[in-house]
Amino acid sequence: MSRSEQPSRRTVLTAAVALAVTGSTAPAAAAGARGGRTTPARPVDYRAWTTYTDWRGGALQGTRAVAGARPALEIAAPAGTTGYTDPHTGATAAWEYATWTGPVHRLPVPATEAIASWNAHTPSGTWLQVELRGTYSDGTDSPWYVMGRWAAGDEDIRRTSVDGQGDGRSTIWTDTFSVDDPASGLRLAAYRLRLTLYRRPGTRLTPTVWRAGAMGSDVPDRFTVPAVPPGGPGWELAVPRYSQEIHAGQYPQYDNGGEAWCSPTSSQMVIEYWGGRLTSEQLSWVDPSYADPQVCHAARSTYDHQYSGCGNWPFNAAYAATFKDLQGVVTRLGSLTDLETLIAAGIPVITSQSFLRTELTGAGYGTSGHLMTVIGFTADGDVVAGDPASPSDEAVRRVYPRREFENIWLRTKRYNASGKVASGSGGVCYLYFPAHPAPHQRRALAAVGVR
Repeated sequence: MSRSEQPSRRTVLTAAVALAVTGSTAPAAAAGARGGRTTPARPVDYRAWTTYTDWRGGALQGTRAVAGARPALEIAAPAGTTGYTDPHTGATAAWEYATWTGPVHRLPVPATEAIASWNAHTPSGTWLQVELRGTYSDGTDSPWYVMGRWAAGDEDIRRTSVDGQGDGRSTIWTDTFSVDDPASGLRLAAYRLRLTLYRRPGTRLTPTVWRAGAMGSDVPDRFTVPAVPPGGPGWELAVPRYSQEIHAGQYPQYDNGGEAWCSPTSSQMVIEYWGGRLTSEQLSWVDPSYADPQVCHAARSTYDHQYSGCGNWPFNAAYAATFKDLQGVVTRLGSLTDLETLIAAGIPVITSQSFLRTELTGAGYGTSGHLMTVIGFTADGDVVAGDPASPSDEAVRRVYPRREFENIWLRTKRYNASGKVASGSGGVCYLYFPAHPAPHQRRALAAVGVR
C-alpha cells in the first residue's frame, strides 16, 4: 500500500485499460443505474480443478492424478528436459518437465478479465508454470499466456510474472488477463489452463498441485455501486492483528520494505487465524531484533521479481496454501452480503481497494491500491477491518462506514487525487479456508461461487 496517490505499477496498467474503455475521463452513469433501473448483479465465474476426476479429465503428458483425501497432480515420468534462463539471476539450468492441460471451460457469461490461482507444494528443486489460453467470443484463440512462474521458495528460481504478453486483443497485466477494448463487444468466452511441473534432472522430486482454477468476470463500469442493507446481527472474528508500518525500511529488496507490505501482512493475519505457523528454522533468516518476523517471511514468500512487489494476487493465495491444510483462491465478490455470508461462517476476507483520503472515514490516508482484511461487522452493519496500514499492531482493528467501504471496494472506476479516472478493483478478494471446510463453511463458499 502506498500512502500517497502515486500510482502503483498495477494501477498504471489497469488505468490504461479503464481509459481505453471510456475513451475519456467523463463519469459513468451514477449509482450503477441506467435509465432509472439498477444494474444487474455482476457476473463472476470461478472454476477450479481439485478432484481426482478433475485431474484425470485433463490431458496428462508425464503427469499423473493422485487419489486420496486431497487429490493432486504430480510428475509421473517426465515428458522431456528443457533449459530455463532465470531473467532475474541470469542463471541457466536444465529441468525435467511434465504437463497437464485442462479441458475447455466455457464461461456462463463471457468475461473481460480472468485471474488464475493455484495451490501447490514445491519442494526444493522443483517449481511450476501456470498458463491460460482463451477463446474469444468471435471463436478465435489467444496465445498461451504465462500467468505465473512460481515456487514456494526462492533458491531454485525467482518467483515471477511475465510482462510483454499480448496479441492486440488482450493483454496480461501482471496476474490478470484483460480484454483490451471491452467497448468493442469482444469477450473471453472460454479458456483452458495448462500446468507445467519442473524438477531437477535425475531426481524423483515433484511439485504437488491440489487446486488450479481461474475467475472470469465482466464487471460493469461504475463509479458508485448500489447500497445493500445490513443482513445480520453483527459478527467479529478473532483474527491476529499485524501492522505493515512497523516494518518500514526492513528488507528493502522486497518492494522497499514494510510500508508496501499490505498484501503479505493481510495474508499472514488470516493464515494464523486458521492456525498456520512458521517454524523457528523458517524464520532464522530474519533479523532477531524485528518484531513479527513472520510478516517479513510472508513478504519474501509473495514477492514477484518482475512486478517488483508483494501484491501479486495469485502469489499471495499460493503462499497461504503452503501451510498445512489451507487453500487459497482469488475471486471477486458481488456485495457486502457476500462478505456477511462468509464472516458468519467464520471465514475472513482479504479485500483490495483504492481511495482518496476523504473517501474512507477513519483511515487517515489515501491509496492507489491497498489490501486489508474484513474480520466482521458491527450491529449497525459497519465494516470491522484488520487494516495493516496502522502505526502499531494494537491499532490495526478499524471500523469503517459501511457505505463508504462498500463503494471503494466494489467500484471499477474512481477519480484520483489529480482528478483523473483511475481503476478500482471491482470486488477482488483473497479467500483462505481449510482444505476440508466444515459443512457450514462449504455452504458459505458455494454461495459466493467457490467450490
